[in-house]
Amino acid sequence: MSAGPSDAGLLDAHLAGDPDAFGELVRRHRDVLWAVALRTTGNPSDAEDALQEALVSALRSVERFERRSAVRTWLYRIVVNASLDRLRRNAARPAGSLEGVDVPSGVDEADRTTTRMDVLQALQTLSPGQRAAVVLVHIEGMSVAEAADVLQLPEGTVKSRCSRARAQLAQVLAPGNPAAGPRVGEGDAPATAAARPDDVTTGRAGETR
Repeated sequence: MSAGPSDAGLLDAHLAGDPDAFGELVRRHRDVLWAVALRTTGNPSDAEDALQEALVSALRSVERFERRSAVRTWLYRIVVNASLDRLRRNAARPAGSLEGVDVPSGVDEADRTTTRMDVLQALQTLSPGQRAAVVLVHIEGMSVAEAADVLQLPEGTVKSRCSRARAQLAQVLAPGNPAAGPRVGEGDAPATAAARPDDVTTGRAGETR
């Protein structure tokens, strides 16, 4: 059974006038793009706004996409850009609660059973740059090279941000640290997202030349 057209094939179909092709491309990647936006912004409302802004930007810029990156990388880049832009606009506002929000992940579904809400809260203690790098590399499972492509940063910078972020998260998540918050099963927070303590680093993201 055919797996259907590739991402590039859907873009080609869209450019050729297929009215459904871009929508199919969005449906294919929306869950992980939403997860990246949520983990980067730390706020469901901001994540939804950032995702919508990103998808509109992608639609408007698709004819200028030079395909020097994979289509998935291009979409990630635009979503991370939109998320970081929203963080900058809302810099004075504290991150909202993630309780009750379903956060899909690019990591194997079996990992959802090991999720801890305190990891998601701990992500919000990182700088936006570190947070985006950690989300892509340690939660979405990208290689450093692919994350560097998404973030348009040198690989060494991505590695450095991940390393510093892991060190900070280890402190925040240390037993007895009140900043970590209750673990799943110890408080009222439900297990709703796929992130692990050892799976928890951004720069600019969107090829819209």
